[in-house]
Amino acid sequence: MPDDDRQWVIDAAKTVPGVLDAYHLLDADTGNGLSIAFFDDDVDITEVKAAISLKAEEIGWHDVPRPAPRSETIYRVVRQG
Repeated sequence: MPDDDRQWVIDAAKTVPGVLDAYHLLDADTGNGLSIAFFDDDVDITEVKAAISLKAEEIGWHDVPRPAPRSETIYRVVRQG
């Protein structure tokens, strides 16, 4: 995960109703990163991605080439403790 400031991604995601929280995790030894977000069941992930894309456009994020995530996997929470 790049070490630049991407708090704006979390802030943009949380503008969508039903986005509960989001985290960016980093393994300091390898530089590998992971982003985790929690949503209510009825949240449309495309709305979240659109909010992030809009914010990226507003702040000129893509004016400079930056690495993109290598993959994306969406899981559904089936149990909570």
